[in-house]
Amino acid sequence: MASIDLDRLRRDTPGTTTVNHLNNAGAGLMTSAVLDAITAHLQLESRIGGYEAAAKQADAIAATYQDLAQLLGAQPRNIAIVENATVGFWQALGAFDLAPGDRIVTTFNDYASNQITYIALKERRGIEVVRVRESASGGADLDDFRLQVRHPRVRLATICWSPTNSGLIQDVPALVALCREAAVPSFVDGCQAVGQLPVDCAELGCHFLAGTTRKFLRGPRGLGFLYVSDQALEEGRYPLNLDGRGATWDEADRFVLPATAQRFENWEFPHALVLGAGAAVRYALEVGIAEGSKRAFELAALARTSMAAIPGVTILDRGTRLGAIVSAGIKGWDANVMVEKLKQQAINTSAATRAWALLDMDAKGFETALRVSPHYYNTEGEVEAIVEVLGTICRG
Repeated sequence: MASIDLDRLRRDTPGTTTVNHLNNAGAGLMTSAVLDAITAHLQLESRIGGYEAAAKQADAIAATYQDLAQLLGAQPRNIAIVENATVGFWQALGAFDLAPGDRIVTTFNDYASNQITYIALKERRGIEVVRVRESASGGADLDDFRLQVRHPRVRLATICWSPTNSGLIQDVPALVALCREAAVPSFVDGCQAVGQLPVDCAELGCHFLAGTTRKFLRGPRGLGFLYVSDQALEEGRYPLNLDGRGATWDEADRFVLPATAQRFENWEFPHALVLGAGAAVRYALEVGIAEGSKRAFELAALARTSMAAIPGVTILDRGTRLGAIVSAGIKGWDANVMVEKLKQQAINTSAATRAWALLDMDAKGFETALRVSPHYYNTEGEVEAIVEVLGTICRG
């Protein structure tokens, strides 16, 4: 597609005929191509067997690695396919032998599952978790980040590119550059970023980046991926938990690692979802990540401005650059209840709660927030529709 062809995008997306889907930060609507790829493989499995179907589709499965590599500015050897982004994070984190007193530098907006893991490591391994302070405009303060990653006991820095609960887009290129200056490995949580904005891991220079297929890539649920840099591979890094796909048991007390990111994978694969992910990535590349990102950001900006005019609605997004996630606190309303009210009008949204972003939500003074996340296939009319319904509910 040379430019956004909205009519075609919506024809390719069956769900647009039944629902106003503004929950792409949760799971984007799949295209017919994605659905067809998944169901065709499941049917093949039912006819000839699961292992046999995977063997028959070996070339198509290998192509998914090539597609993901193209999407991420990498090579197929750098791509591991995992169950989800959190598993990718765990696998990357397991590549570091953390000892008491070692430090992990993280940001204020890291995902709840990541933060819980840090706390568990603090309790079980005695590591120190350093959360970089926020800048006045939102996002990690670059000066404080620079200071923290230069500490001699820092073993890893983790950066959330786009938080789950707000429209913030962190300055990841600048943060990763500071890691490189300090010779500190960096892990980037790209769960909300991949598909929402262009990502080039080779240019970025991070050690690891994890993502998922179900959000702005519009792929299936239950599948993620991990980018593993050549540097990480050459350093011999591998996860704490290995199985027969991640390594070969060649002697009684020895295993051999593959030369590729396969060492971060597990044996059991949902091959139908892998093929669906490949279809989703190819569709995203055909649309154009930059073109799709521009439109999604414009729709989010329209939603942000229009929702802010509703009495009782407070836009909570902070940052010098805001993306396709709009978060709003609604006076007198639990956002979970509002989500159900909107769903009754065939409008899909989601709720960000304190439990998923404790530090950020406490700083903003809200227990819950309505999360509205448009994508390139949404229309201006769909954004106007949620603003109208939301305004009616709030005034009523």
